[in-house]
Amino acid sequence: MKKVLLAAVFLVGFGFSYAQEAKAGVGPKEDKDLMTWYHKDFGTSKVYGVNTENAYKFLESKGLKPKTVVVGVLDSGVQVDHPGLVKNIWSNPNEVPNNGKDDDGNGYIDDVHGWNFIGGKNGDIDVDNMEVTRVVAKYKPVFEGDDSTKNKANQAKMPEEFAMYMKAKELFAKKSVEARQGAQTYTMINDLIPDMVRLLNGKNVTAENVATIKPSEQKDAIAIQILTQVAQSPDFKGKTPAEFEKTMKEQMKEALDEVGPQAKQYDLSYDPRKEIVGDNYDDYSEKNYGNNHYEGPDAMHGTHVAGIIAGLPNGKEVQYGVASKVAKIMSVRTVPNGDERDKDVANAIRYAVDNGAKVLNMSFGKPVSPGKTVVWDAFKYAQDKGVLLVKAAGNENEDVAEHLAYPTNFKNVTDEKPFVNNVLVVGASTNNNDALRAGFSNFNKKMVNVFAPGEQIYSTVPHNEYKYLQGTSMASPVVAGAAAVLLAYMPTLTPAQIIESLVKSSNVSTTNQFGDFSQAGGVIDVKKAAEYAYTNFYNGKSGAVKEAKKSVKKGVKK
Repeated sequence: MKKVLLAAVFLVGFGFSYAQEAKAGVGPKEDKDLMTWYHKDFGTSKVYGVNTENAYKFLESKGLKPKTVVVGVLDSGVQVDHPGLVKNIWSNPNEVPNNGKDDDGNGYIDDVHGWNFIGGKNGDIDVDNMEVTRVVAKYKPVFEGDDSTKNKANQAKMPEEFAMYMKAKELFAKKSVEARQGAQTYTMINDLIPDMVRLLNGKNVTAENVATIKPSEQKDAIAIQILTQVAQSPDFKGKTPAEFEKTMKEQMKEALDEVGPQAKQYDLSYDPRKEIVGDNYDDYSEKNYGNNHYEGPDAMHGTHVAGIIAGLPNGKEVQYGVASKVAKIMSVRTVPNGDERDKDVANAIRYAVDNGAKVLNMSFGKPVSPGKTVVWDAFKYAQDKGVLLVKAAGNENEDVAEHLAYPTNFKNVTDEKPFVNNVLVVGASTNNNDALRAGFSNFNKKMVNVFAPGEQIYSTVPHNEYKYLQGTSMASPVVAGAAAVLLAYMPTLTPAQIIESLVKSSNVSTTNQFGDFSQAGGVIDVKKAAEYAYTNFYNGKSGAVKEAKKSVKKGVKK
């Protein structure tokens, strides 16, 4: 889930998917309204934004003074010196920068802005396997080795591992083929760019101009098909051939950069862990490994997530995060270009909790989890420390009860309730009321708590730049930012109270069955959540007190 959902990656029969058209005559990179749409007030705009500014106004009208909330971003890394983030980056108050010592005695040397659990003395991991690859590589000799008798004995002795192996084997076969096909598709499109420019014959990219082009050979027909689709996009509409060529090359480079590493991700013999990190990976109790490289080799995803939570307006850029006034970002590098490893996730959670983070954003997930119990133990640890975990639902357009996206807060899909009360699962919504659930977003009435804006989200990216990205990875930090706002002004709120406040106050929609896709049946509204929390939990009425009063009343009745 870590990798960004690019516009180019939404090709389905060469069909692109877009959240909305930009304003007439204004490209998305100049449309300041589009850049900040997810902050809008639904009540006045009828756009399902999260009502950011009115939340602050309400809380301040009650005379509440905010306390800084540290938000741990467990991700691919964060550009901590980005101009739009640098003022809202957490600094460890007990660590002296760059002195090569563990000043605070927490086991991590020079962890000034966070920690990197996927690096070591020999550098940083960029591309790693998918988890299904690791499972197949580990268990194929155990369950499908040369000795059939031993295979059957192992299958009987390890039924849970065997079931996981069979699931991973099926997914590995399917996904590895899709990866190869994706690489072939984007390579073909990239190779056709000169032909598309030639076919435009000096004319701008418009549906009308493309409709007049006649193919003279088969590759021309394919090129025209692609042109027909991209002519609908605000990124391309009205562009000159030169502008089209430049933008198309940029988008295809991003697409190829994404699918290119998949050759390694699905390579059963590829494993960079031992050489780079140098830990004993099978020892889940091991904690003190990694380095303090907060950014890592590819911080696109994590930097974008951080900006959604706590980005600050910078120069001419109007982008700002939901919790920009109250949050500090702690970068905990956990997710490579591939699937995160359970050991790293568990250690990242514990590190962030132990170093003062009160909200953790986890924009990642995978279909199998060999070390799920270790991660569940970390979930419980965070719950005991009063820390909220906000998790993306996933981008497979699936019901998560039928296709689990680990780590999950339900040990079994048949369980009535999650085993912890501090995990908030988020689906992605759009600014199109008739298609409110983003087409890629996972969903479930019980196992997904809320939806939040996750399509056409403008935020910070490396090299001091900004970009639109989409995914439940973008929706999750919107909610993490919302939670940080509530907690900043009402620090006694528990994770369960924050979750209830966001769920019960969401702006509901029943259009196209949207109400069936999550527990809330709607999109979060930070102002309404603040009102709910203030009325029900903060204003002299903690949840514990209310429950105690109920118990007393019941006792009297008896």
